[in-house]
Formats: sequence, C-alpha cells, structure tokens
Amino acid sequence: MFPVVKYTSYVLVHAPDMVINNGTTQTMEKAINPDSEYLKKLPGHLRDFDDVVAYPPNQVYIGSMSPDKLRDIKQPWYQNGVKDASRFGRFGEIMPQDEFFGLMQVADAFDLVRLERDFAQDVRNKIAVHPCLGEEIAGKVKDGVDLKEIEDLVNNHHAEGMYNRGKLVGCVKKAHDRDVNLNAHVMFENLVTKASGMLVMKNLLELNQIDPGEIDYVIECSEEACGDMNQRGGGNFAKAIAEIAGCINATGADTRGFCAAPTHAFIQASALVSSGIYKNVVIVAGGAVAKLGMNGKDHVNKGLPVLEDVLGGFAVLISGNDRVSPVVRTDLVGRHTVGTGSSPQAVITSLVITPLDKGGLKITDIDKYSVEMQNSEITVPAGAGDVPAANYKMIGALAVKRNEIERNDLPLFVQKHGMPGFAPTQGHIPSGVPFLGHCKDMMENNQIERAMIVGKGSLFLGRMTNLFDGVSVIIEKNSGKGQREKGISEEEVRSLIAEAMREFASQLLKE
Repeated sequence: MFPVVKYTSYVLVHAPDMVINNGTTQTMEKAINPDSEYLKKLPGHLRDFDDVVAYPPNQVYIGSMSPDKLRDIKQPWYQNGVKDASRFGRFGEIMPQDEFFGLMQVADAFDLVRLERDFAQDVRNKIAVHPCLGEEIAGKVKDGVDLKEIEDLVNNHHAEGMYNRGKLVGCVKKAHDRDVNLNAHVMFENLVTKASGMLVMKNLLELNQIDPGEIDYVIECSEEACGDMNQRGGGNFAKAIAEIAGCINATGADTRGFCAAPTHAFIQASALVSSGIYKNVVIVAGGAVAKLGMNGKDHVNKGLPVLEDVLGGFAVLISGNDRVSPVVRTDLVGRHTVGTGSSPQAVITSLVITPLDKGGLKITDIDKYSVEMQNSEITVPAGAGDVPAANYKMIGALAVKRNEIERNDLPLFVQKHGMPGFAPTQGHIPSGVPFLGHCKDMMENNQIERAMIVGKGSLFLGRMTNLFDGVSVIIEKNSGKGQREKGISEEEVRSLIAEAMREFASQLLKE
C-alpha cells in the first residue's frame, strides 16, 4: 500500500542579531571591509518581531492563510501586514530570538552554551508557558552566569557571541582547541540547526498529539553537516533531534543534497514506510544561519528591509495508509539523472513529464505544482527573478508544446496550477516541501485531487561536480479505500492465514 502524508509542521525563528553577527554575507563583509557603508546601514533595515509575524508570506508558511491568498494582498507585502496576526499558526509558529537562544542551550549536550544570568531566567520563564515546550523543556535551561564570564570567553577564548537587541547575552564556546570543524562559529551554526529542528519536531508532535515513542525513524535534511576533523560531515543531526524530542524508539540518519535534499528525504521516507521496514518516519530540517541576510546588500541598497531575517524549519510524518491522508505515489517519481543534462527543458522533462507519462497523466491533471517556493520579494530585488513563476511558465510551455493547453492560456495555467512563493530563502527550506501542509488541507477538503512536489539542487556548489540535481513525486487525494497489492490487502491476507490455521488445528483435533 502507498504511504500517506500524516502530519506536517513548520516554524520560523526571527533572528535579527544573527543576521548581523552570523550570516555569511555579513561576516565576510566584516572581514574584508569592516567600515563599509552596508554594515553601517544594516541595523536600520532590520524588522521587529511584530512586523515579522504580520508579514503575509510568513503567515502562509505557518498555516494561518493559504498560498493563493497572497494574490489578494497588495505588494510590497512588507508594507501590508496581516492585521491581528498571531505568532502561532495551524502548522507551527514564529519564535522570537531570545526564546530561541534558550533552546540553543537546551540543545547543547556538551556544555558549550553560556547565557547571562538574568537573560537565562527570563527565557526560562517564557519557554515554561510555551504551548509545545512547557516546563519540561524550560527546566533544561541552565542557570546563567555573570556577563563578565561571557565577555572573557568572547574576547579572549574565541567564543561566538550571542546578541539580543545589540547586547551580548551569551556565547557558544569552541568544542576543541585545534579542530576548525569544532570551532565556536561552526558549533553555533550546528546548534542553531539542531535547536530549530527540535522546535519544529516538538510542534509536530504536540500539535498533532503524536506519541514520540511511536516514531521509528528520523531523516534530517538540512544543509548543515556536523563532524570533526576526521569526518567533516559525519552527522547525525537526525538522531540528535530525535533524542531531545523524546523519540526514544527512533533511529535515523541525515540526507544531504543541497536544496533538493528535502524531496529526496520525502521520497526515502515514503519508500521506507511503503516497504514495511518502518511504520512512522519523520523528515525534519532545521535552519541555516549562514543564509541569514544572504541578499542583504541588495535589499539595503534598494531601501528595503532585510527580509532574510528568519530561520526556517519543517517536519513531516509519513505513515501507513489511513484512508484519509494524502497518498504518496512512490511509483510516480521523477529524477534528474546523471545523463539528463542541464537545459531547462531537459530538467522539466525529467522531473515533470516522465512521471506523468508513466502514470498516463497530462500536465493539466496535476492541480498544484510545488516547485522552488522562494518568496519573490526576496529574490527579485537580488536579481534572481520570481523563481516559482519561472518554473510554472516552463511547465506551462511544455503543456503548450504537448497540445494540452493553448498558448493564450499560459497565464491562466500559471495562476491555476501554481502559487506565489512564500518560503524564506534558507536553501533547502523552499524546495517543494513547504506546500505539503496546505496540500494535505486542500485534498482533505476536496479542493484538489493531485499535486506534484519538485525539489531541485545545485550540486556544483560543493566543487565536486558540475551536475544539477532534482527529484519529484506525485501526491494524490486519498480515495478512502486504500491501495491494493495483487488484489488483496495485507489485513485480508492475515485474516485468511489465521482462518486457515484455525481450520487446520480443528482438523488435527478431530484426527
């Protein structure tokens, strides 16, 4: 039987001080040109927490409004926030930076995080009343230390400072004296990924009342890689997140593939459940601190707020067919193979057309395509264009070429089968999976029948190959009947075997 998308969760973490102090664009600028005009102007272009919560794409991401609703809101969206917006949505939440620093200490297993005494107590109190964290997690926030101790660690011992509203409130120490892979900056990045992964996992479990002990396997699919000098990307974020989220019966491993990794992980999880190896598999990804303010120079130069001021996270539970949740068609998977090539037409053909042809479907039989769902208000000022719209136009152009729609209907195709981008540019976060929560809602409310999740990746960034990457998979509304294998369900097979054994035992007793 095909597996299903059982539950989803999505979180954002507002991180304005991390933009300044930890984002790669800014840290490189400080190293090369510490007195640059950009760095001087940057603080004046950072948003406050209320603006981040009210930002329409962020409300879509956490499930408080549908993607198509963005078309009804006048752009620029950052000037037309959602009134009375809440930090908590149907799928998850938007967490402020101070609370998140508390979670970074909770995620720290090697006593590397130090928080200032009053700050630690303040965030402990806030986490204690959090609906998905509460006293259990709050109790793991350690008592703070004097600010002088933190200042000494930052100034004299290469610790990475933790700043809130411009004030030093904590630090992350280096984990080794000589190993650059365990220096304070890298440990800061890795703890951010683990803590945001833990946050979204807790939201997934608590919001959907899932017993953590029921989770069998976890796949972590962010863009960070933890390790030491002998294995730089050895991992394992998956098991570390499972541990702190209380998934005591789970094992797991990390999947890496740049931006395409979440869709790879989604297909892998579905295959594991479909095969019967595991019953409940979670794919999870934390945020990428390096990408905060990635296009900040373009935003500041054009008088915009720095919109890349949030970390992203998501978690998806894949389970056996419950005859309600959307079905993952593991038999209809698209692949960008080694021999596919990199032309746009070749890419779309391998990822979209090939699985459709295998299933005897037309391009128009897919109600919604979820591609690279980057928010255009971030990418257009940076010169990258409207990425989702470009993808939809390419898919629509192939529909024209295949005589499935008229050329004049291309704009209508883009609007009907696409959606505005709403995900933060966190690399792996936008690629296909942000729509899964909305897809589940739409299918269970009989709004759509089919969707395609498309993930793409740029493998050439690692300087090991010039290849592009991508995978896709089709999701369908559950028929309520379940899929049969060889005409009979597993339950019926077990029932027939049990009945045969009873008859056999009865016959033996008669003899």
